[in-house]
Amino acid sequence: MIIALVLDFLLPYLPTFDSFILKVGEAITGIVVIGFGGGLYLIANLGPGPRDGLMTGLQRITKLPIAWVRSGLELMAIAAGWTMGGSVGIGIVLFALGIGPAVAASMYGLKSVYCDPTGPD
Repeated sequence: MIIALVLDFLLPYLPTFDSFILKVGEAITGIVVIGFGGGLYLIANLGPGPRDGLMTGLQRITKLPIAWVRSGLELMAIAAGWTMGGSVGIGIVLFALGIGPAVAASMYGLKSVYCDPTGPD
């Protein structure tokens, strides 16, 4: 609910681009920001939400890299939505393939900075 309210407020202020390259760049920037936010709250041990709880639980059980597990969950969500008549575009595919590595990279980077008593080095 809070995310929807913030998006409703910010949407008029966000840029809209005509160039395909700029649109893809905006999507990639969004993926990086969301990945950083996900990594930040997972490292802070605030408790994962439903999707991230499933991601961390499956990672613990399968021992697969977190990036693979998250991307797999996103691809399954796309497949389910598509089979129910939804549309699939380049943005959603970019998100599905990019959010796992983005979360994993941010978790790795944040762990090395904030969880290592000797500091980042």
